[in-house]
Amino acid sequence: MRDQEPAISFRVLEHDEPGLEVRVNFGVFAGRSATPAEVDALAEQLRSRLPSFTIVAEERHEFGRAVETSLHQVMIEVPRDQVGESPEVLAEQIVLAANGWALDCIDRRGSSQLAE
Repeated sequence: MRDQEPAISFRVLEHDEPGLEVRVNFGVFAGRSATPAEVDALAEQLRSRLPSFTIVAEERHEFGRAVETSLHQVMIEVPRDQVGESPEVLAEQIVLAANGWALDCIDRRGSSQLAE
């Protein structure tokens, strides 16, 4: 019976790379992670440009021999079949939308690292 339960941890053998990925260094400038409501607001902005996409808001912890890093990042992933014939133009549109979204979020919460 136990074999039929979902696994808590599992190995991913294959990973479909997105056709386009934009990363937003949200935590570097906001000093915090993006809220679920803020991620929803970003999705609303992107819906007019993209029929299908994924937003990943994550807290990353990277470890090395002499360094430990923690960062809050938002990634926008567009499937290959949604990128179209002008990936550079689409990427620029997404970057501009994400920049505007991030600056708006930072402004509203007053948590900017931009002036420092």
